[in-house]
Amino acid sequence: MTSHHHDHPHDHAPHAHDDAHAHDHGHSHAIAQDADRRYLAVALALLLGFTVVEVAVGLIAGSLALISDAGHLLTDAAAIALALWAMSLAKRPASGSYTFGLKRAEILSAQINGLSLLLLSAWFIIEAVVRLITPPRVDGALVTVVATVGIGVNLVAVWVMSKANRQSLNVEGSFQHILTDLYAFIATAVAGAIVWWTGWNRVDSIAALVVAALMFKAGYALVRDSGRVFLEAAPRGLNPTTIGQAMRAVDGITAVEDLHVWEVTSGMPALSAHLFVNRALDCHDTRREVQAMLAERFAITHVTLQTDHADEDGRGTRAPCAFSHAH
Repeated sequence: MTSHHHDHPHDHAPHAHDDAHAHDHGHSHAIAQDADRRYLAVALALLLGFTVVEVAVGLIAGSLALISDAGHLLTDAAAIALALWAMSLAKRPASGSYTFGLKRAEILSAQINGLSLLLLSAWFIIEAVVRLITPPRVDGALVTVVATVGIGVNLVAVWVMSKANRQSLNVEGSFQHILTDLYAFIATAVAGAIVWWTGWNRVDSIAALVVAALMFKAGYALVRDSGRVFLEAAPRGLNPTTIGQAMRAVDGITAVEDLHVWEVTSGMPALSAHLFVNRALDCHDTRREVQAMLAERFAITHVTLQTDHADEDGRGTRAPCAFSHAH
């Protein structure tokens, strides 16, 4: 006979202060999410406004570095808009066949952001190589002025975004877009100044290659990290071997099987396992002890544990789990 439980540590009986704590936690989380949305909305307005200016000036100045920056700004804006949409989806409660709700919409957003960076970087690399071979005329002064203004705009956007919760891959994806664009503007300003002072137009394409390399680096990191979530890998910093050893170290646990550790979405680790408990002990008390340890030591509170009494060799089932008495 087996017992299946899916609850949180110390779930003995409902208490009023537990309900109040859960309400306070949920309320504070909602306030934090609202603040994140405001930060993203401010950054979105800044970037959209400057993108229009930069596209126009890039075409007039004949600068690929400026146009690549503008393209990156547009993906920044799209990334933030996607992040805001994903945040609204993730707020929806679980219902029907979506038993976790739509929390992974944020991870999907991060994956799309990463892929867009990789695709754009490939396009800019091809364009930059072509322009290195046959460099067009570039208005260095105009490029320098616009890129310098762009540095200021992105500094403000980076400052605003740094206030948001970057533990979320969704928010981190948008932040990486903007941070990469800040570096790109610095490279473009330097290139524009060199063209202005020396007339060496090829440096504009070199700056575009630097921008593309930065975009590729940020895009790869986002695709890799969001891919880990989709492939049900253990969250970074949580080693299943270490967790299994800690569970076996709990008094009364004779074996741990079918241990799985994964991440539903950023900051929401989950665990399931099959525990075998010494026949002399109450399975449910031992289970609660394991859950408390997982919450305290590894910050894992979404836990599903199957418990069985062990036989003489420490595994298998020879006796049903005793039911715990009310506490």
